Amino acid sequence: QVQLVESGGGSVRAGGSLRLSCAASGTIFSINEMGWYRQAPGKQREFVVYITSGGRTNYADAVRGRFTISRDNAKNTVYLQMNSLKPEDTAVYYCNAVINSYNHWGQGTQVTVSS
Repeated sequence: QVQLVESGGGSVRAGGSLRLSCAASGTIFSINEMGWYRQAPGKQREFVVYITSGGRTNYADAVRGRFTISRDNAKNTVYLQMNSLKPEDTAVYYCNAVINSYNHWGQGTQVTVSS
């Protein structure tokens, strides 16, 4: 059984920074794309960013230039460095990964940005 466990959420003031981590565990043969989505209260879950196993990245326009994704393939872990946070970044952030050709989700971690 494969699990994704996120950590690093919290509360910050606008302009601050947070770093999220997501570690995959279990019986893992391959991990392709890893990434992050977020869901704000009353809104649909939206794409934030992904990174391929080869390091290619794709960012949503709303976070490009402020957020940076990276991954450590040896640790099966993906990171999201979030800088210059805005109140509109407030959401539950979900890790997503294609592991063993199946799509997996983490349980989510809350990020709250106050003005």
